[in-house]
Amino acid sequence: MEMLRRSSVFAAEVFDRSPTDKELVSQGKALCRDYIHSRLHRAGIGWTKAEQPGTLAEVSSVLLWLGDELEYLRPNVYRNVARQLNITVASESVVSDAFLAVAADIFSTGVTWGKVVSLYAVAGALAVDCVRHGHPAMVHTIVDCMGEFVRKSLTSWLKKRGGWTDLTKCVVNTDSSFRSHWLVSAACTCGHYMKAVVLYILRE
Repeated sequence: MEMLRRSSVFAAEVFDRSPTDKELVSQGKALCRDYIHSRLHRAGIGWTKAEQPGTLAEVSSVLLWLGDELEYLRPNVYRNVARQLNITVASESVVSDAFLAVAADIFSTGVTWGKVVSLYAVAGALAVDCVRHGHPAMVHTIVDCMGEFVRKSLTSWLKKRGGWTDLTKCVVNTDSSFRSHWLVSAACTCGHYMKAVVLYILRE
């Protein structure tokens, strides 16, 4: 628990300057832990949460809000993910391979914040499935997979935008067309996710 707290504090402290790859990965994992905690709590499953201080807490709140919006649009898409992927959550390698395969497919045509939020929604839903089926240790596997994907595929994109704090711009836009723009973007992301699920199942 102390280790989680220290990593979260470290992740928060580095938001005020240009982040390194290592810091972006650490922050991405901290955000993933927060997202998963929120989804476990919502599902009525008790879980210990490490508090996120400062800017990290703000980014986490925005990520959760956008995730709520996305999940509201397509509630069935982000539920029972393990069943949709036709996988058993008892195997760490199976959970890792499935998560990374879906991530690769979602981002196969480029990176957007909508796709990033979608991946976090997948992580949260998959974590709920794992805990419900008696495999809470898989939560750490999912967080590690998120870190690996951020390291390999998102760090350059995040650096160009100044890091994770760029996500907060998604909710401060006062343009009246913003909400509809976000919903259209999110709906397209859902399409990418469903395609990823189908492709993952078909390759088995």
